[in-house]
Amino acid sequence: MFSGKSKSDSFTETTNGGTSTSLIGNGTTLKGDISSNGDMRIDGTLIGNINSTAKVVIGANGVVEGDIIGAQADIMGKVTGTIKVKELLQLKASGIVNGNIHAGKLQIEPAATFNGACHMGTPVEQKPVTASNDKQKDSKAA
Repeated sequence: MFSGKSKSDSFTETTNGGTSTSLIGNGTTLKGDISSNGDMRIDGTLIGNINSTAKVVIGANGVVEGDIIGAQADIMGKVTGTIKVKELLQLKASGIVNGNIHAGKLQIEPAATFNGACHMGTPVEQKPVTASNDKQKDSKAA
């Protein structure tokens, strides 16, 4: 019953030295920013920004209203905001992007929808995800 491997199973395998995949499931709405060193999949709704040093996947039912920063990204759902990807950004057939994109490499399927400006080949500035980043901001504000 559970012995077969589906396409989605390959995504949940750990690829970053033992880090796991974070999932926001279908029917879940989250408001706020997310920072992660591991892969991330959004099948629900996120109103906020994503900052990841790994792969970000927006599933077919996923909705993101905010900016996405990551090493790689697959967009199958709807994103309203800026997407900055260091390596490969894939806009799948069911994907809808309203906002600017910055990517090292870009793959857009013919049925995908993209409204915005595209910048390719320029290095995307990625900040490492650490707790000290927030502490530094707090100390500068004081």
